[in-house]
Amino acid sequence: MVDAALAQVGKNLNEAMRILGDGQMEPDAGTESRRFSRTSIPGPLQGDGQDVTTILHLVHHLIHEEEDEEDGRDKASQPIQNVGEQGHMALLGHSLAAYISVLDRERLRKLTTRILSDTTLWLCRIFRYDNGSAYFHEDDRDGLVKVCRLAINARYEEYTTEGYAVLSSRQPVIYQSASCRPGLGQHLCNQLGLPLSSLCTVPCNTIFGSQHQMDVALLDKLIKEDTDAGKLPLLLIANAGTPEAGHTDKLSRLKELCDQHGIWLHVEGVNLATLALAQVTSAVMGATRSDSMTLTPGRWLGLPAVTAVTLYRHEDPALSLAAGLTSSQPVEKLRALPLWLSLQYLGHNGIVQKIRHAAALSQHLLLKLKSVTCIRTSVEDEQNSPVVLFKFSQESNAGGSGGSVDGLCVGEKEVLDTFNRWMGEQLAQLVPASGVDVVELEDEGTCVRFSPLLTAAVLGTQQEDVDEVVQKLLELVPMMSATMNLRQDFREETHRHAPSLTYIEELSWPGLGAVRYESQAEGADESRRKQEQKKINDALLTKLQELDTDIFFSTDPEFVTEENCIFVGMVTDDVDVSELVDTISTLGRDIEESGRLLENMTERVRKGILEAELQLQKANEEKLLEEGMLRQLPVVGSVLNWFSPVESSIKGRTFNLAAGSLDSTDVTYSTKVQAGRTSLQDIPTLSAKRLSGQRLFRRPGAGSDSMSETSSIGPADESSGVESFTMSPNIHPSMSMSQPETAEHAEAYVRPAGLLGNPEQVEAEEERQPEGQEEDLSGR
Repeated sequence: MVDAALAQVGKNLNEAMRILGDGQMEPDAGTESRRFSRTSIPGPLQGDGQDVTTILHLVHHLIHEEEDEEDGRDKASQPIQNVGEQGHMALLGHSLAAYISVLDRERLRKLTTRILSDTTLWLCRIFRYDNGSAYFHEDDRDGLVKVCRLAINARYEEYTTEGYAVLSSRQPVIYQSASCRPGLGQHLCNQLGLPLSSLCTVPCNTIFGSQHQMDVALLDKLIKEDTDAGKLPLLLIANAGTPEAGHTDKLSRLKELCDQHGIWLHVEGVNLATLALAQVTSAVMGATRSDSMTLTPGRWLGLPAVTAVTLYRHEDPALSLAAGLTSSQPVEKLRALPLWLSLQYLGHNGIVQKIRHAAALSQHLLLKLKSVTCIRTSVEDEQNSPVVLFKFSQESNAGGSGGSVDGLCVGEKEVLDTFNRWMGEQLAQLVPASGVDVVELEDEGTCVRFSPLLTAAVLGTQQEDVDEVVQKLLELVPMMSATMNLRQDFREETHRHAPSLTYIEELSWPGLGAVRYESQAEGADESRRKQEQKKINDALLTKLQELDTDIFFSTDPEFVTEENCIFVGMVTDDVDVSELVDTISTLGRDIEESGRLLENMTERVRKGILEAELQLQKANEEKLLEEGMLRQLPVVGSVLNWFSPVESSIKGRTFNLAAGSLDSTDVTYSTKVQAGRTSLQDIPTLSAKRLSGQRLFRRPGAGSDSMSETSSIGPADESSGVESFTMSPNIHPSMSMSQPETAEHAEAYVRPAGLLGNPEQVEAEEERQPEGQEEDLSGR
């Protein structure tokens, strides 16, 4: 009969996983979401308690709040990861641990002892580690700290009584490979209170063997030197699968060397998972003879919140207790409970199947990559390598150096690393279930890593995902090859357009290159020149992004130091680089000329307004002398004009923007045609020459329609015109000008200010205007 409390624990866990996992909210929870939106700000604890459902909804909102704010999309319907049934068992273990901890002491002791014994026995048998003990820990580095403390207690007999004082007589030395996890040795020294001088990093092979394996001969030499110097070689950290490349040290030779000098051998790495398989390589099999090794079954089997395990061999329980590897507190033994439940749920066959599936994925990808050109792989063992490294190589490119990284200059190697970094990021984004990532290696440079033992169980990677990775590679590699080959052409074409265009040497940009349009304005100070340059390049980038092309144009990325640049992305082999650069130069020049025309037009309008005001003031004075003071009075002037009308000789003025002069409107009134006006529809634009459906920057005969240089250039920005300008408050109709295609024919008309005081004359003047000109004279 199942305990009712245990059944309730399982029920509550299922309900919590349903709310947190599938994101289904109750209908009335929408009103509470507005209250949850302020949970990022800490506040006081509420006086009244809340039910479990409300608290779970709050946790759900906190988990997905940042995603909703950043992406503007609801990602709550997506699970956090592929937990699976075995993951639910691991999560159930944490809930049961809290329940079991309240049992009476004797029952708790028996239960925890059974859990710890079962889990230790199962792990030792699965991973071929006979007569071993287990230490379960949250931090995967904590096991190494404990076994190192155990080694200190074993080698320094008076350490338990004298403490660190006994270490001054013979300083302990800890050896680690140069391929170990970054910061592992420093963390070990900090936890043990040892100086960093106690840490010795052993270089890897440089001539013979893998360049990721520890140099055994050099290690032997270092040990002898430390012994002669009065130091005590204490512990050696070896790798069964380096963190980046997945290579395994020569563990058998290292074990012989450690036995010779009395050194504790500790092994860690992802390749230790293959010990569960029926067939294991001899290199990895050497780990079973080590003094201790750290396993991470949570990552290998896709178990969330499962502790790491350090298996070790030592005959003295008192020293193990002093080192912290064992505990007399039953509650601490409950750390193994989630793993105990998960291992029982999976069974031995299920555990082996997951590890075998991950290893098969690596072999499948390695086989597929052999048929992809320009992709070079790097594995430790062609027949059995859980980790696959691959990178884009120039070996098939024109003028390449056979794919050898050593044959490349510093700039070319950095560009190649940039392209590989971009390729890895694209693959991770396009096929997220694959779990590929980017690693930086000292010799190989930037590579893409596929390590399914660490990701497949968590992400649910299948063979179809590997095939999709290869398919995306087949799409990306030709583009990368074409871009790499055309980078030099782009540089040369940009130099040909100097000084209007400047090529920016940015090796960290994954694309064709970077260019900047240089303003040709003379006499401007540095700050004004930079502002003008930024304005032109921003407008140029907008124009380029609006073009009908597949090429990606971007502004300055965060990692570059140059400013006001336009970055051109990846291109295909049918791109006409000359046409592309010509378009950039032409558009930049059009934008600069449009801006300069607007500035000149503004200055001419300002001067014209001043001149018009002076002439209008003069016309008002002449009108006053001609008509007399009486006609200017409102009532008297109307009576006099009724009995004795006066024909005014004052005419209007037209302002020529191109010439910057005020002219009489007599010609306009006599011909009833605005002189010099050219219809915008009569002016052909460059964009009108392009045929519908054509793509820009394609070479003739390259799989797309050929296009002329002018057809690829979009229309210049014609929005720089000004609709109207008010010259003076004394002028009744505002002076206006139409948006010009050329400045020579843009005109605005000005009325004498004297017409403002006499409504009859205003009407008479309007009646004298020819039809079609009233809109220009009254302002639009």
